[in-house]
Amino acid sequence: MNILLDDLPYNSALFPFAQIRSLAHIRLGICTIFEKWNFYFPGKVFISSEISDEMLQNTSFEKYPANNIPSNSFLKEISEKNKPLEILEESKKIYHPWELFVHNDWAIRQDFKMLTDGRVSQKIPEGTMAKGINNIFVEEGAEINFSIINAEGGPVYIGKNAVIMEGCMLRGPIALGENSLLKMGAKIYGATTIGPNCVAGGEIKNSILMEWSNKGHDGYLGDSVIGEWCNLGAGTSNSNLKNNASEVKVWVKDENNFVNVGLKCGLLMGNYSRSAINTSFNTGTIVGNSCNVFGTSFPPKFIDDFTWGDELYDLEKAITDISNWKNLKGVKPSSEEKESLRNIYKNK
Repeated sequence: MNILLDDLPYNSALFPFAQIRSLAHIRLGICTIFEKWNFYFPGKVFISSEISDEMLQNTSFEKYPANNIPSNSFLKEISEKNKPLEILEESKKIYHPWELFVHNDWAIRQDFKMLTDGRVSQKIPEGTMAKGINNIFVEEGAEINFSIINAEGGPVYIGKNAVIMEGCMLRGPIALGENSLLKMGAKIYGATTIGPNCVAGGEIKNSILMEWSNKGHDGYLGDSVIGEWCNLGAGTSNSNLKNNASEVKVWVKDENNFVNVGLKCGLLMGNYSRSAINTSFNTGTIVGNSCNVFGTSFPPKFIDDFTWGDELYDLEKAITDISNWKNLKGVKPSSEEKESLRNIYKNK
């Protein structure tokens, strides 16, 4: 059975996370939405915005909305029966970007079941204090150095070749992706996802770093979502709760208006964006794709794509800077990425 994840009606509403790549590649929990489906249907999962019209016409698909995040039991049941089922109520629907951190606790627990079922964790090394050991899973090659892990309140998943440096404190549910690094003394509260190839430090709570992003120094990140290839300069912090305890309002680009999102919302930052040292983000701040945030005062609560300080980021300079960041990690931007960036710039 081929699965078609229909992302086309929803990508724009997930700004700033589904403009360069489909929302199906958003990381929620341990895995991306695409990876959750592909775990049970390897090689049989496709995305509406990424397939040709010819394939769409000549291939039989079971179609599902890409913004509907299935539970592990739902996916398992579909794969075992090999026939379509209606979307279950226990699935989560994502219509706005802040809903990603809202549902991350649930998603980590679902993915933990999926990835660890029937498997045996690597041993937790001596010198690490651990509670709830049966709720901790350590993949091959992961390194844990003299740290504290409490998984009694939620699972802790430590990916392949991840490194936890000395003195880190983790309270689940937490996912640390493959090849990622927690720097010394990091304080990580649930429900937090640190995606593959990330560097994290300081204090992080109920947040998602997609992949290849850095929050490597002291500073607070809470109730936030950070896209791919982002860098938060040393001392960068965000507010996630207004000091009068009133509802947080977030600018929704599609609606051209502020929307109440609840009592807590921090920073929502799109791909390839960066902040200068000691940047302070207000509650409910949206930063678009390919932005360089700096200045002498609080940044505005909405920063559109390709913003350089208070000016428009020159497109070719932005692409050069992105290439420079990728070169630091031994990666090069693809032609598809560059084309997506040019399209976003053209349509600003």
